[in-house]
Amino acid sequence: MTRAWILPVLLLLCGALVASGRAAGGSPGAAVALLLLFVLLAAAASPLVFPRSTGAAEAGRRAAADGRPVVYWRPGCVFCLRLRVRLAGRAHRAHWVDIWRDPEAAAVVRAATGGDETVPTVVVAGRAHVNPDPAWVREQLTR
Repeated sequence: MTRAWILPVLLLLCGALVASGRAAGGSPGAAVALLLLFVLLAAAASPLVFPRSTGAAEAGRRAAADGRPVVYWRPGCVFCLRLRVRLAGRAHRAHWVDIWRDPEAAAVVRAATGGDETVPTVVVAGRAHVNPDPAWVREQLTR
């Protein structure tokens, strides 16, 4: 779980260093703007912007019962963030599984991608789709 927070914490530390340098150099406005930029980047790279993750087994059971897609993702993945943003309010309809929190989920993704942990991997009706188009995933959520 701590691995998911490494990138956001590094972004916050870098932002604090850059902002303090700007503030010391006499540019407090630029320091605030840069710090805000780094805080936003850290938030986007964190697990906070994703719906609550479940385990792979639980997500599989739920998907079998309700027919919704299972989205395997990991924090810091820009493609996962892109999918999350493009799904907007519909994202909660899918079952989200963080592969860094669940070794079984990582194994599911490796089996679907030929040994890689490529995310997002979306499983619909038992069939895996690696880094699918967000519009296609949105269609699957409305069914």
